[in-house]
Amino acid sequence: MNKTAKSGKIITSVAIMLSALGLTYTPIPGSEQTLVVVSGTELKEPLQKLQAKFAQANRNIKLELKFQGSQEIVNNYIDNKNDFQPAVLIPANGEILTELGDRFKAINNTEPFYDSPKPVAKTMLVAIAWPERGQVLFANGGFQWERIEQAMTAGSWEKIGGAKNWGSFDFVTTDPTRSNSGQLTLNLWTQAKIGTNITNINSASLNDPSVRSLFSLIKKSVYQPPRSTDTLLQEFIAKGPNDADVATVYESIALYRWQQSKTNQSKSYKIYYLDPSIETTATAVIVRRNINNATANAARKFLDFLIQPEQQAVLVEYGFRPVNNAVDIKTVPNSPWNQNIPGAEITPNINTLPPSPGQITREIQRLWERAN
Repeated sequence: MNKTAKSGKIITSVAIMLSALGLTYTPIPGSEQTLVVVSGTELKEPLQKLQAKFAQANRNIKLELKFQGSQEIVNNYIDNKNDFQPAVLIPANGEILTELGDRFKAINNTEPFYDSPKPVAKTMLVAIAWPERGQVLFANGGFQWERIEQAMTAGSWEKIGGAKNWGSFDFVTTDPTRSNSGQLTLNLWTQAKIGTNITNINSASLNDPSVRSLFSLIKKSVYQPPRSTDTLLQEFIAKGPNDADVATVYESIALYRWQQSKTNQSKSYKIYYLDPSIETTATAVIVRRNINNATANAARKFLDFLIQPEQQAVLVEYGFRPVNNAVDIKTVPNSPWNQNIPGAEITPNINTLPPSPGQITREIQRLWERAN
């Protein structure tokens, strides 16, 4: 064999090797999986941050993120209202997925999910208030639903010991027909009103005249409640005192957006832990409708990715409590629990309750819709 032939053979071999190596890094045409994930808005920013990292490690999976209020996730999926095909749903708590599963099976008589739901991150419902407002409203330092109701009934700060120029009392919560935090707010408020705990609430106790009166007062006082918790908090910060005084939100976004409030309003809100509060765990599930096995396997990779320590640490930076016990919120770089945020506690001395059963949440939604 002459030198020219040998050289040509070597070049061809090298080209074949390089091509083979290229297959490791470049997806084969037609092999790319599009994975649409629909999450509650409270996870929007951490998931967007993790999106690029997941793409680097999984070049054959195109990850598309969509964000809706947690109750909207259920309603839009059941009613097939989305203009995209979701593969993974991540509402703010697992009870919402139980509701989705029950409703889907009742309509379609088929299993809605590929696997059991998988916890992703934890948080709890808290209240926030601008410092001088909180000092007047909660003189003993602790949050009280009764004081919120008294302030709503009075209508103005002047009538409850505040300054005249503070104007009307403005409490903010999300729309309970669209958002999990609004549902949790009404649930805890109802428990405080009737003096019982979550295990003793039933349809009869929810229809007590005092509860119906409370819902009517809240609905009249909370004008056009936002559809999602993060939207609420951003509006709360933008409006500032005199337009938004006290709100119920997730601890996660209260911690994450605290610095933003300090920058925008030259002051920061204070966090108040509710006692009891409800712990809510953002929970993911892979749905079956129009999702093939290949896409389901891509979804499993994404969910496994989310619960690894590195990704859980990112979620901690955004104020979430990890579901992976290998992650310590005190040692995570940029942990908000190390930033001296007013009221923030690593281990608050409160009772935390699980989310209500689905039938109680549905009854709360009905009462809200009927209130006038």
